[in-house]
Amino acid sequence: MTWMAAAYTQPVLTRSWLAVRLGTQPAKVDAMRRGGQLIGVPGKDSGTVFPSWQFGPDGNPRAVVPRLKAAAARRGIDERRLNELMTMRSGLTGGRRLVDALGSGADDEVVAAIERAA
Repeated sequence: MTWMAAAYTQPVLTRSWLAVRLGTQPAKVDAMRRGGQLIGVPGKDSGTVFPSWQFGPDGNPRAVVPRLKAAAARRGIDERRLNELMTMRSGLTGGRRLVDALGSGADDEVVAAIERAA
């Protein structure tokens, strides 16, 4: 099931709901996260939830997610902060977010922005 957490600006998916959506078991979802294929953040009930922006229109994880996680790890950025960086608005009046550029041919620029982040 998807829900909006107060701390997040995008819907998130629970581990069990994501497992059903991907046609797998929750343990496989955990393995995908450990393997760098998914980004998980603390949920409202101390479990892990998965921001919806990391999934493409087909419902599968975007190919850029492992690159984003690796870039964040090199900068010492955890998954919670990576989610914040991906969903925060840029500039004083700009409404664009890094997630808005995903899937539009700008994946390299999004990864570069994470590599420059603090």
